[in-house]
Amino acid sequence: MEITLRRYGNSTVAVLPPALLKELHLAVGQSMAVDTTADGKIIMSKKRKYTLSELVAQCDTSAPPPADIELWDNAKPVGGESW
Repeated sequence: MEITLRRYGNSTVAVLPPALLKELHLAVGQSMAVDTTADGKIIMSKKRKYTLSELVAQCDTSAPPPADIELWDNAKPVGGESW
């Protein structure tokens, strides 16, 4: 299958034929992640939505806190905060 790049305002777009969209289960307006390989191939995948538990599972709970976090923890209220 061959596609042609087209100008769309100041951007360049790749128009995907309806048959390809159907085969890949893609829809107009869907967010995609795009990456490239060392040999110049383009990889598109559906943008993944993570749950909070999946994100927390990736955290290293034994990692030391950032150096500037102490400044934040010891900061005095400057507005109408309730502590």
